Amino acid sequence: MRRDAILATAAVLCLSALYSGAAAQTPQTPPPGSPSPRTNPAQPPAGGAGRGRAGQGFPAQQRALADAATIERGGTLYGINCRLCHGPDLRGGDLGGVNLLRSQLVLNDQEGELIYPVVKNGRAPQGAPPMPALPLPEGDVKAIAAYIHSVAARMAGQGGPPPRDEAVELNIVVGNAAAGEKYFAQNCAACHSVTGDLKGVGSRYASPMLLQNAWVAGGGGRGGRRGAPLDPYAPPPTAAKPVTVAVTTADGQTIEGRLERIDDFLVTLITADGTPRTFRRNGNVPAVQITDPLEGHKKLLVKYTDKDIHDVTAYLVTLK
Repeated sequence: MRRDAILATAAVLCLSALYSGAAAQTPQTPPPGSPSPRTNPAQPPAGGAGRGRAGQGFPAQQRALADAATIERGGTLYGINCRLCHGPDLRGGDLGGVNLLRSQLVLNDQEGELIYPVVKNGRAPQGAPPMPALPLPEGDVKAIAAYIHSVAARMAGQGGPPPRDEAVELNIVVGNAAAGEKYFAQNCAACHSVTGDLKGVGSRYASPMLLQNAWVAGGGGRGGRRGAPLDPYAPPPTAAKPVTVAVTTADGQTIEGRLERIDDFLVTLITADGTPRTFRRNGNVPAVQITDPLEGHKKLLVKYTDKDIHDVTAYLVTLK
């Protein structure tokens, strides 16, 4: 009896699946007098190449884009305040910002109402670099949001960036080189030397934009050899120095390695031989000492003014 009941249930399920498939393939004719389906202008045209390349493919993205002037202003503001962390193509930059083309918050934002609180208050996502609060007016953040949405509307499938020929390289050498040299002496010379690690730095990058991204980030940036073609989508030529950690257990044993993850409950590191080690945390036990090679740059990140950045860049490009 039990076997018969199972077979009967399976047969019902098979018939239901066949019926559902047939119904899905049968065109549904709307009742007479009913309105025709509305066409959303934000949808990509028929036969378009790639999801989202010519429009916004997700329901949360069905939004009207801002006017061209607002988008252009937002692009300029993005380049000054966001590009370093989130990248020139919005997919993440040298300071580890999230991919904005795949961010749920960005996908659901309409006119900056979700993005503005994050910019205003900052955010400390678990397992990712913290985002400091930025003192930007709400109108500026909404313009940045408009720019982000305009890029998202043209992105390729699976959160890819727009075509490369749409990337624009800005002329950013607008600062005062003498003022930049003075700022460098006061804030950077303790760790860097223009006759040592930064000797000839102005010749190492294909454009001032790449050089600026590199020094603000404190790493290799997206640079290249002198005369190399500019490719803002290229990965950094050298890997950034990793964040390391030393964990000292209650019995006095110290284990060191590359920091993999840390939160209030666990810390995970990778030792020199590639072995992962995880330690449970209870307050200050075990003791954790983190060494971040970019700590100085991250502290300065929230102190820089636009003038400081432009002045230092104008100075560094002269170091051939």
